[in-house]
Amino acid sequence: MNILVTGANGQLGNEMRRVAVKSANNYIFTDVAELDITNAAAVLDMVKANSVNVIVNCAAYTNVDKAEDDVEFADLLNNKAAENLAVAAKAVDATLIHVSTDYVFQGDKCTPCKEDWPTCPNGVYGKTKLAGELSIAATGCKHLIFRTAWLYSPFGKNFVKTMQTLTRDKDSLKVVFDQVGTPTYAGDLAAVIYKVIEENMLDKQGIYHFSNEGAISWYDFAQEICELSGNTCDIQPCHSDEFPSKVKRPSFSVLDKTKVKETFGITIPYWRTSLKKCIEELKNM
Repeated sequence: MNILVTGANGQLGNEMRRVAVKSANNYIFTDVAELDITNAAAVLDMVKANSVNVIVNCAAYTNVDKAEDDVEFADLLNNKAAENLAVAAKAVDATLIHVSTDYVFQGDKCTPCKEDWPTCPNGVYGKTKLAGELSIAATGCKHLIFRTAWLYSPFGKNFVKTMQTLTRDKDSLKVVFDQVGTPTYAGDLAAVIYKVIEENMLDKQGIYHFSNEGAISWYDFAQEICELSGNTCDIQPCHSDEFPSKVKRPSFSVLDKTKVKETFGITIPYWRTSLKKCIEELKNM
């Protein structure tokens, strides 16, 4: 098979590069320099020229706060570009694997979110990601959508790397404790996507939730990052309103992963186990 991966220089894209090394299939890794996914004609040309069977879209506009002022570009990347990939996939009968977010939910319940729950995003980021999901479905292409949360990896910018720096350089720090979710190690998500492709489970179309196991606040996450990194910063919990934001983030966005585990026969690592793995990798980079 020929598998096109977009956003290949990002967190998930780089993890896809790592898992694909052992594959006998042909993975084609692109980022904006190789393929502008906002250009529908360019996407269709690429897909046709390379006889693409599967598209894995790892590209997204993920700056939640900036999106509030950058609505047009956020929609272009999270919605229109996703539609371009879906249209191209439909044209050649390929399958699109797309990554979405827990931010499609309002996050005002204290129960893990299921795939069939009503969506109600709070801000532009969540709204454009939801629009992307709907645009993909509207094309009628074969697709699997993986909603994830709190993504981190040894690559790019993320909460883990930021906290490592802050807890190393500062004596004290405040981190919000009233937003609860589950971190996702990008390597774990990449492994699931790789399994779906390599074991030809592409017929199991639909929306799936994937993050690591467990439920914690950003404060808990920061504490563990600090400890595993060997730092000694005094981290104190605080409320979200102490850090004014243009968008209200979900207060509880833990994802229910029953469907993805049962459908693909996978066991998902506990969040601390994966965090420890990532930090060990960072120490050796």
